[in-house]
Amino acid sequence: METHPLDLTASNGLEKEANNVNFNSTEMPGTELKETPKSTNGEVLRPDSLHLENLDLKLWTSQGDGEVKLRIRESGHAAKSPITVHQLLTRAVDKFGDYVALAAKEGEQWNTLTYKEYYQQCRAAAKSFLKLGLQRFHGVGILGFNSPEWFIADIGSILAGGFAVGIYTTNSADACQYVAENCHANIIVVENHKQLTKILQIQDRLPHLKAIIQYKETLKEKKPNLYTWAEFMEVGKDVPDKELDTVINSQKPNQCCTLIYTSGTTGNPKGVMLSHDNITWTAYATGKMVQLRDAPDMQETVISYLPLSHIAAQMIDLWLPIQHGASTYFAQPDALKGSLANTLKEVRPTAFMGVPRVWEKMQEKMKSVGAKSTTVRRKVAAWAKDVGLQTNLSRMNGSSSLTLNYRLAKKLVFKKVRKALGLDRCTKCYTGAAPITRDTLEFFLSLDIPVYELYGMSESTGPHTISVPSAFRLTSCGKEIPGCDTKILNPDNEGVGEVCFWGRHVFMGYLNMEEKTMESLDEEGWLHSGDLGKHDEDGFLFITGRIKELIITAGGENIPPVPIEDSVKEMLPFISNAMLIGDRRKFLSMLLTLKSNVNPDTGDPEDDLAPEAIEFCRNMGSSATKVSDIVGGKDKAMYAAIHEGITQVNEQATSNAQKIQKWLLLEKDFSMPGGELGPTMKLKRPVVMKMYKDQIENFYKDVVTPVTPENPLPVK
Repeated sequence: METHPLDLTASNGLEKEANNVNFNSTEMPGTELKETPKSTNGEVLRPDSLHLENLDLKLWTSQGDGEVKLRIRESGHAAKSPITVHQLLTRAVDKFGDYVALAAKEGEQWNTLTYKEYYQQCRAAAKSFLKLGLQRFHGVGILGFNSPEWFIADIGSILAGGFAVGIYTTNSADACQYVAENCHANIIVVENHKQLTKILQIQDRLPHLKAIIQYKETLKEKKPNLYTWAEFMEVGKDVPDKELDTVINSQKPNQCCTLIYTSGTTGNPKGVMLSHDNITWTAYATGKMVQLRDAPDMQETVISYLPLSHIAAQMIDLWLPIQHGASTYFAQPDALKGSLANTLKEVRPTAFMGVPRVWEKMQEKMKSVGAKSTTVRRKVAAWAKDVGLQTNLSRMNGSSSLTLNYRLAKKLVFKKVRKALGLDRCTKCYTGAAPITRDTLEFFLSLDIPVYELYGMSESTGPHTISVPSAFRLTSCGKEIPGCDTKILNPDNEGVGEVCFWGRHVFMGYLNMEEKTMESLDEEGWLHSGDLGKHDEDGFLFITGRIKELIITAGGENIPPVPIEDSVKEMLPFISNAMLIGDRRKFLSMLLTLKSNVNPDTGDPEDDLAPEAIEFCRNMGSSATKVSDIVGGKDKAMYAAIHEGITQVNEQATSNAQKIQKWLLLEKDFSMPGGELGPTMKLKRPVVMKMYKDQIENFYKDVVTPVTPENPLPVK
């Protein structure tokens, strides 16, 4: 793959160059560090072990300039000396300086930055932030798709003493205003005119805002304090190194450097405060657990495409690569609309993280292609998948023997499939951020592509438990990172209770939200996840649902919705989304959507059924090709199929209360543009409840509660 150096600082042809880049609580007094040692030439040196022990500090704070007591242990991974982001970066430069750090595609050419160049760009950005008036512990909002500029703005804002604050590109102008004002943003970095327009609409309501920077596209109109990326990178060229170094050396590992804003499904977003140590230690411990290799041995390669305002993408795309000298290749902005498949085949990553919907889309596409194969090919594929599933299930349970059939299947099928997907070099395929079905996990396992689950949250700097090749179970999210602890609070008779975390990955607190912070962290410092889970006899963690999502029927029965929803989707493979309803209701009902094609430009679901949905229709004797051919009871064959599928799911129910009594097929699939799905494709239940309130109320209008299987309610 041909690569070329990427220069983001050239001063000539500023606009052209910019276009060419395609891509503290008052109760917690501060702690004093011992005098910082200096070298003979007067250069300030950072000690490897910082003196942060101070009994006055607490484990949490809600103040932006606050400090916390670090959860350092006497031995193991959690005993590692704390370091700042700057120290992590300079160590990477020392070890991996000439290796490719970042690569972005312009036309057909990949432009690259080495770790040395990357660091210099971050310093240049930091100087420019200082010149533009970035104040200590104030935010730099970053609003745009993944790119080298995103990373450089993020790290540059941290080096300059501010907070790196990712803002979801799907946010409305008002939502952007809330985040920017909440973090007292001095500067906002936007990708293009579309995102710039949002900020211009609200700039009068942002009293702390001093400058806006646009890193892609030509500026449509010149305005005061509005800069192209290239102009921005030149602004701070006269700022002395000493001025920046003074700010850098004032930073401590137990201070906040990054804010991750929650999606705000049930209220205003909360600013999750992550310290230098949260980020640097989590990158260290996670890399150790998944056995990422350092560049001198074998450089790892990842693709950046998930929203960087989410902690999962930041940890995997930004921080873990710096820890190990990996190279990050940036996908195109339309990655989730289809182009990711091409980037995968071109880059061939060694590690890949896909949210469940990405793996599901791959599965659907492969099934659709497979259905058009010859009979012989289909038989060979079915044989190979059976061999692959049995072999990998045996591996999962400790067997290391590989049969002749497996070796033959690998040669005939598995290697070809991996190459076609761009995963032929990938030894670490991961999923997280939302639940994934057993069906999808088994599908890829049968193709000799184990997809390992990880689990965590913004408040744990990303991962808390991780599955690895030597220790995984289907539908489990693995075991906790070494140096971290898990507690199951108030378990029931099946061992299910609230999952609580402890470790150096646990966040500092929510910015300016002391009450919310105390709701998440108990007096002993345990982080309460709000998730329900249990351990098996081998210590693997299984998540069974969320406390807030738990349906408590009018009869008092507690029902986690996800297992029932997954069963419906597995029984009816042409169903895209299934959402169970029944909280404080007399019985359970369900909203269903069909799998349909997605508009590649807008991301909106279209009326045309997806190929795998059409195939299912044909098998059921239906000639439908559109969603509108089916909904409203128009297609009796498909309604009968849904009725039969839900009946089979109900037969597996442990009680009458867990049976679905009514269902409704909606006219449109859920989507991010529609608001029903979040940035990681997670179902936003409160939004759906509000959007389809009338339809839901119709389920429960003038009905008698069914009390026996002989007295079921008719389906909608």
